[in-house]
Parts: sequence; structure tokens; C-alpha cells
Amino acid sequence: MDFSTQFNYYVARTEKALDQLLPPAATRPARIHDAMRYSLQAGGKRLRPVLVQSAAALFRAPLHDPLPAAVAIECVHTYSLIHDDLPCMDNDDLRRGRPTAHKQFDEATALLAGDALLTYAFELLTHHYPADPGFALVRELADAAGSRRLIGGQMEDLLAEKKSDATADELEFIHLNKTAAMIEASLVLGGLTSGATESDLAALRVFGRELGLTFQIVDDILDATADSATLGKTAGKDAQAGKTTFVRLHGLEGARRFAREHTARALASLTKLPGDTAFLRQLVETMLVRNH
Repeated sequence: MDFSTQFNYYVARTEKALDQLLPPAATRPARIHDAMRYSLQAGGKRLRPVLVQSAAALFRAPLHDPLPAAVAIECVHTYSLIHDDLPCMDNDDLRRGRPTAHKQFDEATALLAGDALLTYAFELLTHHYPADPGFALVRELADAAGSRRLIGGQMEDLLAEKKSDATADELEFIHLNKTAAMIEASLVLGGLTSGATESDLAALRVFGRELGLTFQIVDDILDATADSATLGKTAGKDAQAGKTTFVRLHGLEGARRFAREHTARALASLTKLPGDTAFLRQLVETMLVRNH
């Protein structure tokens, strides 16, 4: 099937799995489960679950169903967005084209919904996979979401706000960990469900790192050039907050040049992977020209 059909197939499988694997909204206490579902089922690109499934498909028939791992990483991603939008951080009113969780519910409920999604991700992994590869899946996701990666990147992002002397090294740390870590982990989780070798996993990490950097640089560009309706979130907030971005440090043309360079590296890294990488190749190329 062509790229769009394949992508939509993965997204449809993700949406179905999200509905099936999340606690029902009516489960007591209903308010927290309603808030979890509100944020997790708000749509979005579903890039990370798509990457889990497409990485699993590179290898022999999956030893284990990749969908619980795909849902788990989307739970962690959505928790990070809920917390990122809170008044104590970005204080955003719009996410995925509709009110953010703290606007739809309240700040305390949003905070708890994020906490619940984070912990539920690990519950999913322990319930749906045996020790091998379950232990490796938990370790991978915990590492990507921890204080040295996702949370560390968010911390450095906050520290770099309105910092006039922010460096390229600080910017790379933010992007590698706040964004690329979870994209890298998505691919590794998919590989683990299909029995990928250590060398395969290493190749997936390189590809994920380059894809993640491309994704975040393009995100920086879109925040500076697109409108809120197109993005589905508040446009221009990076500049308003004085965030350290590729656009701020290198300008629009410099950011676009870096995006092209990381795209080229991502494409080159695909030669190290087994199986049919055509879908991932097209995904990388599409990433460079996306508008939201």
C-alpha cells in the first residue's frame, strides 16, 4: 500500500487500541478517567505509535503485539503535553485544536490525569508482555521519560527561557532529550517486540535521533511561521516566552538548513536497518515539509 494508506492504517489501529486499552471513562473515579481519555483521544499525529508499529514491521513477524507498547508511549507523550500546557510551565489554552486539559477540567485534574497516564504506561507494559521483552520495554521507556532525557530536556528548556547567551550545545541537549528521546524510544520499543538484535536496536536509535531532531527543528520553524488554526495549538508562543529554539539561535534560514541536514542523516541511517524501509523513508521526507 502507498505511504498515506499505510500511515492511516497504523493510526486507525492506534485509535482502536487506545479505546480498548484505556480504563473506561465510567470507571470510578470517572472524572480522572474522563480527563485521561479527553487528552489522549484528542487526535494528533500519532507519530510515536506509528513508529512503534513500523519499526516492528521491519523484522520478522512480531513475536509480541506492538500495540500495547504503542499505546504506552502515547500515554507518556500525552502526559508530557498535559504538564507542558499547565500554567506553571507554558500556560497554554489550546492543544490539538481544542482546550487544554486544565482549561477543559481544572488544573488539579489535569495534573492528576498526566500523572495517571504516566503510571498507566508502565502498567500496560507489565500486563501485556512477558519478562522478555517486558523488562527491556520498561527500562527503555523509563530511561527515555526520566530526569536525564524527557524531563531533563524540559528542565533545560525552562532554564533557557529568556537566556540571552544560550548556546548551540544547550539547544541540542534540549532537542535531543525533550523530543528526540521519545521518538528514539518508539522505534526501539517496536524493535524489541519483534526480537531485534542489539545492532538493529543501535541502528534504530541513530535513525530515531536524527528523525527526532528534524521533527523538533521543523516544529520550531512552524511555531514561528504558521497560524494557530493550522497548528492546532497556540502559534508564536516560543518567541513570546523567549524560548531557546533553532529559529532564535540560527534564524529561519539557518533552521531550515539544519532540518535538511538532519533529514539527510536520517535517510542515510536507514541503510543500516533490515527489511523494507520505504515507509520510514517517506515518513522522513514528509516530516521535512509538514505544515502542522
